[in-house]
Amino acid sequence: MSLENEKDKLKGKFDEAKGKVSGDKLDEAKGKAEGFLGKAKDFVDEKVDEAKDKFDKKDNQDDSQD
Repeated sequence: MSLENEKDKLKGKFDEAKGKVSGDKLDEAKGKAEGFLGKAKDFVDEKVDEAKDKFDKKDNQDDSQD
């Protein structure tokens, strides 16, 4: 969870709320999209970290067998 991802989610919530209050469906949709983008980035970051951890564990196991 990075600061940039949190910024995307927060801006998305703001724009979505602004769109709801003003009745602007485009702003509301953009806000939802920005929020989703932040969540998607979090998901990708998490999977990258998991893959790095698995690679590091495998690399350490290979080193200990030498």
